[in-house]
Amino acid sequence: MDIAWRRFKGYDRSMNPYASHLGNQDPLQVIAATPARLHHLTTELGPQGTERALAPGKWSARQILCHLADCELVFAFRLRQALAEDHHVIQPFDQDAWAKNYAAYSASDALGLFSAARLWNCALINSLDPKAFARTVTHPERGTMTFRTLVETMAGHDINHLRQMETLAARAA
Repeated sequence: MDIAWRRFKGYDRSMNPYASHLGNQDPLQVIAATPARLHHLTTELGPQGTERALAPGKWSARQILCHLADCELVFAFRLRQALAEDHHVIQPFDQDAWAKNYAAYSASDALGLFSAARLWNCALINSLDPKAFARTVTHPERGTMTFRTLVETMAGHDINHLRQMETLAARAA
């Protein structure tokens, strides 16, 4: 898949709000490595550390994990709809409204859900013919983008939140 991934060109990085985080990294490698990195960081932080936030009013590490679990479910649906339906229109969601219920979830449960869903999503992505990455979807706020851009968005989103978790872990050390 790596060769096919690199062969596909011609997308607009402005469709991916996390493109700057991804840079030239291979998105498939990033998304595959994220669960292990999160597990390591969560272990490093420990139960008390996962309740710390970068600043007042910001999410704690546990809340970041909950957000990542929610987003992985959203990405799972978006990826599958992009493959199943021509010109699928993505349904945006309000992450802050979803976060209001994060007190109900533990860091370990959020990490477990994220890791299982990510494994499932990676299996799907790695099974695809290179032509699938050119399929288009429309995001009401960002416009038309490709399946490839969805995967790159996943990777850039991971990096953004991994950096937050890494900062929290460094402060706890």
